[in-house]
Amino acid sequence: TLGWHLLASLGRFFAGFGLAAVIGVPLGLAMSWYPVLDAVVAPFFNLFRFIAPIAWVPFAVLWFGTGFGGPVLIIFSGAFAPCLIGSYSGGKLTDVRLLEAARTVGAGSFKIITEVILPSAIPSIVAGLRVASGNGWQSLVGAELIVASSGIAYTMVRGQMNHTITVVMVGMIAIGIVGLIMEWLFRRL
Repeated sequence: TLGWHLLASLGRFFAGFGLAAVIGVPLGLAMSWYPVLDAVVAPFFNLFRFIAPIAWVPFAVLWFGTGFGGPVLIIFSGAFAPCLIGSYSGGKLTDVRLLEAARTVGAGSFKIITEVILPSAIPSIVAGLRVASGNGWQSLVGAELIVASSGIAYTMVRGQMNHTITVVMVGMIAIGIVGLIMEWLFRRL
């Protein structure tokens, strides 16, 4: 059953992490370029990012139950902040001379974001995604320990209930190996 539970965990992880990346990266880039958007979103974002992912568990259970959505929300809450911060920081660190050159040749805001800021911010975005993957994977484990009815951490809970230490240890080793693989992939990226 290890393979099946690992697939369930990875499905949840990629859904939550993917959602965090798809929302966080473009929002961070936009906030780095539009001061008004930054002023509006930053207070809400700063409030959100200081809420620990595990604190979302009761909320996730009320909204989504113990199915797929609850753990995805918890993973999203762990991965979203590093995605946004990485892209925001990368956007803010874009060379001013490049921005001025783009404006000089008549580039609009969309062109500047996609053709100047985004390429310049790629290293920061990847660094943010790397941190987000670690946070998301750890959040997944916390979510599955409490909310899920399948997955690697759920298997560990079942092993604990049955006093089967080998199941718990195999689950911990599988979590560590998957984390190492993700870290290796992001370093290569």
